[in-house]
Amino acid sequence: MDNTYRNDEALRFHSEGRPGKLSITPTKPMATQRDLSLAYSPGVAAPCLRITENPDLAYDYTSKGNLVAVISNGTAVLGLGNLGALGSKPVMEGKAVLFKRFADVDSIDIEVDTEDVDEFINCVRYLGKGFGGINLEDIWAPDCFVIEQRLRELMDIPVFHDDQHGTAIIAAAGLINAVDLTGRNMGETKLVVNGAGAAGIACVELCKSMGVPNENVTVCDTRGVIYQGREDGMNQWKSAHAVDTPMRTLADAMDGADAVFGLSARGAFSPEMIASMAAKPIIFAMANPDPEVTPEEVAEVRGDAIMATGRSDYPNQVNNVLGFPYIFRGALDVRAVSINDEMKVAAAQALANLARQDVPDEVAEAYGKADLRYGPEYIIPAPFDPRLMVEVPMAVAKAAIHTGVSRREIEDEAAYALELRRRLDPTAGTLQLIFDQVRTENKRVVFAEGEEERVIRAAVSFFESGYGSPVLIGREERIQETVQRLGMDKLDGVEVLNARLSQDRNDLYTNYLYERLQRQGYLYRDCQRLVNQDRNIYGSCMLAVGDADALVTGVTRSYTATYDDVRRVIDAKPGKRVFGLSMVLARGRTVFVADTTVHELPTSVEMADIAVQTAEVARRLGHEPRVAMLSFSNFGNPGWDTANRVREAVSMMDSRITDFEYDGEMSADVALNPDLRELYPFSRLSGPANVLIMPALHSANISSKLLQELGGGTVIGPILVGLTKAVQIAAMGASVGDLVNMAALAAHEAAR
Repeated sequence: MDNTYRNDEALRFHSEGRPGKLSITPTKPMATQRDLSLAYSPGVAAPCLRITENPDLAYDYTSKGNLVAVISNGTAVLGLGNLGALGSKPVMEGKAVLFKRFADVDSIDIEVDTEDVDEFINCVRYLGKGFGGINLEDIWAPDCFVIEQRLRELMDIPVFHDDQHGTAIIAAAGLINAVDLTGRNMGETKLVVNGAGAAGIACVELCKSMGVPNENVTVCDTRGVIYQGREDGMNQWKSAHAVDTPMRTLADAMDGADAVFGLSARGAFSPEMIASMAAKPIIFAMANPDPEVTPEEVAEVRGDAIMATGRSDYPNQVNNVLGFPYIFRGALDVRAVSINDEMKVAAAQALANLARQDVPDEVAEAYGKADLRYGPEYIIPAPFDPRLMVEVPMAVAKAAIHTGVSRREIEDEAAYALELRRRLDPTAGTLQLIFDQVRTENKRVVFAEGEEERVIRAAVSFFESGYGSPVLIGREERIQETVQRLGMDKLDGVEVLNARLSQDRNDLYTNYLYERLQRQGYLYRDCQRLVNQDRNIYGSCMLAVGDADALVTGVTRSYTATYDDVRRVIDAKPGKRVFGLSMVLARGRTVFVADTTVHELPTSVEMADIAVQTAEVARRLGHEPRVAMLSFSNFGNPGWDTANRVREAVSMMDSRITDFEYDGEMSADVALNPDLRELYPFSRLSGPANVLIMPALHSANISSKLLQELGGGTVIGPILVGLTKAVQIAAMGASVGDLVNMAALAAHEAAR
């Protein structure tokens, strides 16, 4: 792809539709005269007066607590140089978008058209009352040092120059893990930093605060080593890191060095310099867009190096998006007055620790890599890891509290973690209730397809999360091979059962199955073969005779085939229907959709039964059910015969004793939109429906998947409802996270 094409594509991206990358969305309704009077005059007077009496109340009545100003004068825009204030605006808009996408922090970009340091400071200092934090961006050195320091002294909100500290925090996180992987420690590591600008100086300061001795750090600039007594090209920030050394060139400094940080220019590190470094060298070539040396060039002279760059097409990207959104998130949540060194170190350590954990499937898929795991090519977490949203803000917030720069405490860490997850993951709140309950039960959950990598990882995650006791069904040697390939030492807390070798229980399971199937054309040896060879059958038999509490399966066979296997062993609850229920989370609401898996064309009786059972599930999960029996028609209009089944189902429910709202037949938009429902004043629903009973399997399946793919909704399930034992069947493409969720749902059902 040539640069012209890339430029054309970028220009189209920024100009198509509404120009730019930001807009403002109201958080309160603005549909009526009353809404307007509350939002503005006269209602707005009340919070104004309260804030005047107590300025801290601005965090309660305004957006201040979640609002960051992204400010630049455009003197050092990316690697493009001094583009001026207006030229920097696309970058500042982009920064604001990243704040929102990764940490749900609202941002406004402000471009200050001056290169005068005092004018810039005086402009920004008076903006502090309206914002919860200030993110300085793309300001050249040494002005950036002066501006940040002065603003930190003048303002009572966090001021953070990301080009300095953001890069430093991510690089420090990578260094922590690189030092660990090479068998070093911080106190012994000899570090060279090439580049004495904003990012370089910040890296030096942070690494020293983490334990790298002053005498072990050599800083270089375009004139060579910054040594004590040097006068040429010096300033107070460089002088602070001058060392007493005979070395004068970058080549001298890199000879025998353990690690080198490049924050300079393309080609700064020669093959000879790389070859001269100590064994297992750590090389962070962070110049953009082209690093000081490429991984390919390093590989030609060293086979033992750990490398990081600033580019996404190489492993170990030093990407600031791993830092600034989450650092501000934590700082804002405790209303910090500044971001200090302890908070930066906490962020770096949290990032380093996260890289050592198992990588979620969604992250691996985002990068097209199935083997992302802690090691020389994975020392820094990937930007799309959803766990960043909890781990880094939590660490930063706790450090702020510990060092006394917060104005608010975290009273309940678990509640705060849930709040963080909810900001980006709409399923977090819904599932948390289930997770909290299953942790107290310790149910034995069978993962039937135990040889699959995703299933093994899900079982391990299930155990480590404290959800219960997992059992893998499979051949021990195959499972162990996968465990070793994943870099795990052993399966602590995970039981492995080989169906074929488990003879002490096989006879019991065979007899049980034969008793069920002997009048359905099955011989004893048929049942014996099924128990020995079919893991779904074996796992279902474990549940049936009480050897386990719940079962999760589905990733290796179609839903229908898996369901048929399970039903050979496990019956429906007396008087209940078996069906699939999907939870759809979209636009801040949760909607239950049924049946999405079992009944192709349910009868009126089946629809009525499914409605009652779905209402029970919704209530059990904390939602007061409002049930809509869906059709293409609304209360007999049009009166076509194809809608009769739905009408009859409603009539049948009228004859039953129910304790929830229901109505129909109605179309989906009428069920969900209060304005449309006003056309039917006789409707029995007091609000938007949250339980949707579909007239057929195809409509349920299609609608739930359309919502997921086009509507931006999140779908949990389908959840299997109505069996005597707790069984959940995952989709064949289910991720590790999906499997853990299904296992938790199964354990939750087993605990009832």
